[in-house]
Amino acid sequence: MENLPLLAAMAAMLMVLGAIAGVLAGLLGVGGGIILVPAFLFVFQLLGYDSPQVMQICLATSLATIIVTSARSVFSHDKRGAVDWSILKVWAPGLMIGALVGVFVASALRSEVLQMIFAGLALLVGLYITFGRTRWRLGQRMPDKGLTAVLSPITGLLSVLLGIGGGSLGVPVMTLHNVPIHRAVGTSAGFGMIIAIPSVVAFGFVDVAVAPPGTIGAVNLIAFGLIVGMTLLTAPLGVALAHRLDPAPLKRIFGIFLIAMALNMLRKLAGW
Repeated sequence: MENLPLLAAMAAMLMVLGAIAGVLAGLLGVGGGIILVPAFLFVFQLLGYDSPQVMQICLATSLATIIVTSARSVFSHDKRGAVDWSILKVWAPGLMIGALVGVFVASALRSEVLQMIFAGLALLVGLYITFGRTRWRLGQRMPDKGLTAVLSPITGLLSVLLGIGGGSLGVPVMTLHNVPIHRAVGTSAGFGMIIAIPSVVAFGFVDVAVAPPGTIGAVNLIAFGLIVGMTLLTAPLGVALAHRLDPAPLKRIFGIFLIAMALNMLRKLAGW
């Protein structure tokens, strides 16, 4: 096969990215999806699958990997008492509703529009991670049920459009409401499971006309398997590091990376 060297190189790159995504999921609570989505987009476009629905495949496949990554992460954090199950119980219904709405929105949009939405949201997340301060507070406790009923579906919706498990949005929400950072990181892993499971099931019924081999609905099982194989190994390492290191300097570096990545994606979409 003349494409075998290229496919082997892509597989190797996805395995490296999966390892990085797993560490980040445990260390920073941002999940690997915000890295995986642009990585998947690059890989699928390079392989010639730059269709109007390629972004749906990237989002769906990223969310599929997050089911496994988040499960491993949340159980590892729970062993350290860093998961607030009461928050998950209150937020779960809204997160699932928002996730399903997100799949409906994503399946109705062209890849270019989804890329623009992803880049815009990633830019905002990067700015917050880079310039946000741990002392910032919106309240001394998590929002009441009325406000949660608004925030939780919005978090689920935006997370699906980003292809992430909710950590990039959930951690800021919790820390801004006085939840300790380690507890916010651990609990946000639970957000990932709640958002990813229903959205991946829904993405499985999305009809994609042009898709890479091994794709069911909008979920590419080959990329899923490669990424999961690495994140299973590295997510616990990220959890261990999160409890030993001050992640603040690393988060700022990661935030700057997100800003650069988002601006570059917007540049390409603008044809510059």
